[in-house]
Amino acid sequence: MIVGLIAVATVINYIDRNALAVMWPEIAKDVGATKEDYALLVTVFMLFYAAGQFLFGRLFDIIGTRMGFALSIGVWSVSIALHSITHSIFSFSLVRALLGVSEAGAWPGAVKANAEWFPAHERALAQGIFNAGASVGAIVSAPLIAVLFLWLGWRGTFVLVGALGFVWLLPWLIVYRAGPDRHPWVSEAERVLISDRGESSSGPAPEYLPSVRQLMSHRQSWGIVIARFFLDPIWWLFVSWLPIYLAETFGFDIKQIGIFAWVPYVGAALGSLLGGWMSGRLIARGWSVDRARKWSITGGCVVMAPALLGAVLATDPMWAVITIAAVLFGFQVAIGNIQTLPGDLFGGKSVGSLAGIGGMAAVAGTLVTTWLVPVMTTRSYAPIFILVAALVPLSLIAVWWIAGPIRKLEGPALRG
Repeated sequence: MIVGLIAVATVINYIDRNALAVMWPEIAKDVGATKEDYALLVTVFMLFYAAGQFLFGRLFDIIGTRMGFALSIGVWSVSIALHSITHSIFSFSLVRALLGVSEAGAWPGAVKANAEWFPAHERALAQGIFNAGASVGAIVSAPLIAVLFLWLGWRGTFVLVGALGFVWLLPWLIVYRAGPDRHPWVSEAERVLISDRGESSSGPAPEYLPSVRQLMSHRQSWGIVIARFFLDPIWWLFVSWLPIYLAETFGFDIKQIGIFAWVPYVGAALGSLLGGWMSGRLIARGWSVDRARKWSITGGCVVMAPALLGAVLATDPMWAVITIAAVLFGFQVAIGNIQTLPGDLFGGKSVGSLAGIGGMAAVAGTLVTTWLVPVMTTRSYAPIFILVAALVPLSLIAVWWIAGPIRKLEGPALRG
């Protein structure tokens, strides 16, 4: 129930963030905006999204998962509804900044909830279910927003999609009454399973609660942060530029984009689920968490890099979207396992902070590639596809050699 609700929240997250892009042609006419204005709004969103990753990562560790999610989705629902009263690029910038900060909370919050509610062998599959919500949101957002726009106009659409978050809040507050250690619906046997301790265990070990400085004193933390810096730009490249790529490369109109653009996200959803299932299956067969996570990540990268090079050679739109589906399939296999690593390394009260720092690094890498796209795609998208393909082995270096062994870490006071 917990992971299902978080997956639904992710679907809402992607509907809200994509609403501006889908309706931008009409919004631009009404407010007198240009393509450069849209690029500015994307940059504002991403900058504040990066800040929100760190802010909410710490906030989830302080106020807990239940209220952290309620605050995040409550604020982002208000901010998307406020889009309905904007009349200028300045006012749009303000509400996009608020949306970026608040929507960022979903990702460290999901990683934290995952670490709290699932043992190591189930954690990656739970993360995969959550990540699949992002893919489903990307699939349904364009047609849903288009239908709502035809019915209500762009201002009414923003109000209605803003209400979705408040509808979600009610079951969340009812179901997530407390963490698994105190939740009235959780049996003692379930608590033992979740905590990964045997029935005969005398109790959990003292928890290591590092500060941010102590958190980043571990090589494992740096491995996660660097891996996300290199890998996440691949996802955002297609989230931000896929419709434009199809239009510029194959001359697609909006109807044709709607027919083709959802296909890659089916690959992403399948990769989310398979990647999580695979590492959990390996752990259940006796593999260590370290070995299962790293080889699952490697498997995703082995699919991703050749598929990116295949997209370079694509001359047919169907072949292009199929190769991109393979790219996003491999990406989700890898990223789902990378996102579980904070929960493998630290206790529940530190996971959100590391997940937030990793998310901030992911946005930093994404901003670099976002600024490079207009420069590198004047003739074709081949140069940017080749560039991001080269990032894949760099992320593997971060996982295998910089991060070192993946195991539960202890502070000085807990060692020996």
